[in-house]
Parts: sequence; C-alpha cells; structure tokens
Amino acid sequence: MASINFKASAIQFEERAPKAYDPLPAGDYEMMITASASKPTKSGNGSYLELEMQVISGEHSGRRHWERLNLDNPSQQTVKIAQEQLARLCMALHLDNVEDSVEMHDTPFVAEVGIDKKDPTRNVIWNYRAAVDAPAAKPAAPARPAPAAAANKSARPWG
Repeated sequence: MASINFKASAIQFEERAPKAYDPLPAGDYEMMITASASKPTKSGNGSYLELEMQVISGEHSGRRHWERLNLDNPSQQTVKIAQEQLARLCMALHLDNVEDSVEMHDTPFVAEVGIDKKDPTRNVIWNYRAAVDAPAAKPAAPARPAPAAAANKSARPWG
C-alpha cells in the first residue's frame, strides 16, 4: 500500500476531445512498424501476421494503422495476396530473408494508403516503397594520369 494523500476534486483539468478514428485521407505516408504478432484467425483454420504501423511525419504523425497479412489460410488466393504485400513491404525495408517480424520494426517506409472500397471507414495499403531513395551511384573515379602527365605535374606552379 502507498499513502498518496490525493484529492481528485481539487484538480482542474481540460476536457479532452474524443479521439477520431476516421480513416486517413488517401495518400502517401511515411510510416514504420512498431509492433507485430502472429494471431489465429477467428475461424481457427489459419493465422495472420498483424503489423502495427505508425505515421511518423506530417499532419497525421502519430496515427496508427494495423495491417493483417493472412499467410496461413485455406484460400491459396488469400495467401498469395498476403505474400505479395509482405514482399513489397520487405523490399521497401531493404530486407530479403526475414526470420522474425521484429526485423521489420523501426525502419521508415512510405505506404500508399487508400480507402477500402468495401468499407469506407477503413484504410488499405496499396503499395510500399523505401522512405529514402537509394543513394545515387558514385561517379567513377577519375582515370589516373598517364606517366608523362604525371611528370609534367611537378613542373606546374600550383603543385
């Protein structure tokens, strides 16, 4: 037990506005995965990978989105779609062989977010891409001067 001697009615506080759970407007969002877990489907005949994502920049920074990828399902079409989405996400994260979903955490990526056509109160992610474009290829190293040019270099006043 901890003695805290606290009177709640003596505290003044601002009323909080209710949180809106409207879908994000369609567009591109910089996000990162903050949590992941494998969960059984309601029917019990499969499982899905649940990825908790968070918008990390812009007006909607802090908003969360949960993506479910049905990687174990009796429908092969459902599994194929989930595998394709996971492959797109892994490519955006510059990952190839992923042993554990935690390897996908905390790396920024861009998600192309849309509104679900079947349920306009929900978002869907159509595609993923890297958050930062790959660095441009370094220019080729300058060719070494020919031996005669190297000899003339010492004759130049600037070195």
